[in-house]
Amino acid sequence: MKVPALTKPPSRSAAPKRTERPFTTISGVPIEPLYGPEQLTDFDPDRDLGAPGQFPYTRGIHETMYRGKLWTMRQFSGFATPEETNLRYQYLLQQGQTGLSVAFDLPTLMGYDADHAMSEGEVGKCGVAISSLEDMETLFCGIPLGDVSVSMTINSPASVVWAMYLAVAEKQGVDWNSLSGTLQNDILKEYIAQKEYIFPPRPSMRLVTDTIEFGTRRTPKFNPLSISGYHIREAGSTAVQELAFTLRDGIEYVEWALERGLNVDEFAPRLSFFFNAHNDFFEEIAKYRAARKIWADTMRNRFGAKNERSLKLRFHAQTAGCSLTCQQPYNNIVRTTLQAMAAVLGGCQSLHTNSLDEAYALPSEHAVTIALRTQQVIAHESGVTAAPDPFGGSYFLERLTLDTEAAARGYICRIDEMGGMIPAIEKNFPQREIANASYEYQRAVERKEKVIVGVNAFQSDHEQPIEILQIGDRTQLHQSKKLAGLRATRDNGRVRASLGALKRAAEGTDNTMPFILDAVRAYATLGEICDALREVFGSYQETSLV
Repeated sequence: MKVPALTKPPSRSAAPKRTERPFTTISGVPIEPLYGPEQLTDFDPDRDLGAPGQFPYTRGIHETMYRGKLWTMRQFSGFATPEETNLRYQYLLQQGQTGLSVAFDLPTLMGYDADHAMSEGEVGKCGVAISSLEDMETLFCGIPLGDVSVSMTINSPASVVWAMYLAVAEKQGVDWNSLSGTLQNDILKEYIAQKEYIFPPRPSMRLVTDTIEFGTRRTPKFNPLSISGYHIREAGSTAVQELAFTLRDGIEYVEWALERGLNVDEFAPRLSFFFNAHNDFFEEIAKYRAARKIWADTMRNRFGAKNERSLKLRFHAQTAGCSLTCQQPYNNIVRTTLQAMAAVLGGCQSLHTNSLDEAYALPSEHAVTIALRTQQVIAHESGVTAAPDPFGGSYFLERLTLDTEAAARGYICRIDEMGGMIPAIEKNFPQREIANASYEYQRAVERKEKVIVGVNAFQSDHEQPIEILQIGDRTQLHQSKKLAGLRATRDNGRVRASLGALKRAAEGTDNTMPFILDAVRAYATLGEICDALREVFGSYQETSLV
């Protein structure tokens, strides 16, 4: 009996046609067919590589890396009310998370109280709503701040939110000397990429410098600044642009702190960085290695740092939110795993893994647990923690690292020639570079030169819906009611006096942190404090790129 040939109609999920095309990284960097010694004629192992824990720290900032201590496992979380977010934190700590990372909602990020007209429809939607010290007390209720590292992703009103955190520690009886964690507080990347700014650049930089000075004197284990490339990458930059603009932002903060009169080795050991972990596995590892090398050289030779800790670039990584897709959301688990592996092999000190549902909404409890388990499997089952920088010496990776370093240094030199990052921002230089890179990448996706599984290839007509976390308008009602009660019961004369003192300090040259702390302790709200500063500093309006 003759068996008929099996035939099948063309499927939407068929793989894209193979064409003769040049291979590039996700950022468009050309990749040769093969790498060998001839590609590394300019490579000096002693100068460019070294050993883990030794200058220039290309291979990692610690000699044994994860053999000695695993990275801190964080899940960026916060939603709805402080009460609900507190329950999520308690759950995550019970599941083995080793540090908390606070996400704030848009009104908080922009310095508005939950009952402000500008907050309508946004309260609790993209993070937790925090309008007062009372909210911060609730957020950390039952969480001993002396034992848990806390990272807070807040920028323009960072000094106010940090003051609330410090006041909660006081109320818990926790010595500030024992507090550990990180305040993002990176206002420059807001002008470059994320656009959540309140005040103009120079008064904003004054506030950041105030926190650096205050933290140097009063909170020796808490990092007052995390210089962030994450949002630069999320806005569409290449890996090199993310690296270059982030490091140049870091240089700007160091220069402002030095002008304040601080010694570089007083504050530099507690500057940290925050990078994106994107899809291109080797490009990302090369980026982290180049970052450590450039920063070590910059701190030693540009700023004359003597303390070894000043030279060591420590960084938190978060997997790429912009890489997640609504289509076939379970593919996001695979993407996140690859990105997390790149961050670990690149030597991160702290890591957040995104959840599979984040293209839809804030993570559900089920999805965030899978994301945390991803880190735990990498840490305890994959074997990648056994040796630092296991790809070190690879012809391909070392070439990528050298080229990434050179391209990033080129950008840094261009910004130096403009007079620094603030003049570059005012000229729209980094903004335009990112916009152009984002446009070129989108064109490559639309031409299917870059394949995104489930989006422009391997699509499916039948996708099952997933359960997502819903945040309703009840959050705003709840928070507004609490604020009304707070304003009715606090000492409003004390609030007015503290806000007046803050405005006078802002008009002069005093460090604003003590005055912000006094206002917070009086239960002045976030919006009231930011409004007092708006009266002095004004607000910022970006000029168009067009």
